[in-house]
Amino acid sequence: MFSTKRLRPGRGRGRDAPAYNGVDDLLDDSRSRIERVSARAAYQEVLFGRATLVDIRPQAQREREGEVHRDLAPVVIERNVLEWRLDPRHPSSLPIADLGLRVILICQEGYTSSLAADVLLRLGVHRSTDVIGGFAAWRGSGLPCRDGAPGAGQPGFRPRERDEAGLPIASSRE
Repeated sequence: MFSTKRLRPGRGRGRDAPAYNGVDDLLDDSRSRIERVSARAAYQEVLFGRATLVDIRPQAQREREGEVHRDLAPVVIERNVLEWRLDPRHPSSLPIADLGLRVILICQEGYTSSLAADVLLRLGVHRSTDVIGGFAAWRGSGLPCRDGAPGAGQPGFRPRERDEAGLPIASSRE
């Protein structure tokens, strides 16, 4: 899996950190700790209020590729600030931040979100995961997107309620 060679001489935690044999090795290690979900499974969890979907893609990518339909109340937290926004112990955390929160991360193709979900697990957000195939799989499955893709007219579809800050309100089923 990873190299045992010490590539980082010096002091501190980095000295004992594993050195991976490339990014694919790093990704495999991260995914070994998370139970990833399909786009359809993520949709069901979000639809019934059992999870919060967090889109970690940059704004330009969301504008270019599309977004999860707003009626599902996706929370947009770009990757570069994710840990600070979802760690409830940090002063910059969002009101929804909770170590017990079910977080499903989505990126464009499911690579960045796997690495990010692993980081959240290590921070103690123990119900974190990501969408296999990312937003490309979401759109490819015909799930609700910003441009009115299928979903809003499906039986049982109802928008999630939001608070004054625009964040989803946890349902009593969580």
